[in-house]
Amino acid sequence: MLLPHGYEGQGPEHSSARLERYLQLCAEQNMQVVIPSTPAQVYHMIRRQVVRPMRRPLIVMSPKSLLRHPLCTSSIEDLAEGTFEPAIGEVDELKAENVKRVVFCSGKVYFDLLEQRRSNEQDDVAIVRIEQLYPFPLEDVKAKIAEYTNAQDFVWCQEEPQNQGAWYSSQHNFRAAIPAGADLKYAGRPASASPAVGYMSVHLKQQKALISDALTLD
Repeated sequence: MLLPHGYEGQGPEHSSARLERYLQLCAEQNMQVVIPSTPAQVYHMIRRQVVRPMRRPLIVMSPKSLLRHPLCTSSIEDLAEGTFEPAIGEVDELKAENVKRVVFCSGKVYFDLLEQRRSNEQDDVAIVRIEQLYPFPLEDVKAKIAEYTNAQDFVWCQEEPQNQGAWYSSQHNFRAAIPAGADLKYAGRPASASPAVGYMSVHLKQQKALISDALTLD
């Protein structure tokens, strides 16, 4: 099931597919909830669903703005030879010893984080994409962050308000993945009765603030 989901300043009716409600239903491997971020991920997600002997409902959150995003691309090799990755690690060449913070995210907010980090010329924050929120890829996530031995600061960044999205339903999974004693923080919109604001100016202000929160070291 393909559901439009992404915060683009178009108001409550055009922002949220109520991701949190699907995650609340997840248990006993009863379904899959994914947020693919590249064309190759979409292709391999569909291919996996067809060829797998296991049959489980597939819930896909799909931001509309990624249709034409200049960074949302895949090579022919990615399409021809790749596979669906439940978690995708850092894409830029960062020195692992310099990384002090790891930011987890899903969906189109990844590209906002990536663009801002490159603009800041930061090398102390790594970004890990969670492409499959359920079943949660615990071992994959552990492997993606294993090299960042100096990181004790971990952040979940989402566009949704704090009482929505994946934060409440998935934070226990992130706590299980990060090193013992490490801190897990939230970067996103404050809790809200509405899925999204109705003014573009307010949306952009909120978006800028959550990106800054995710990338700014204490």
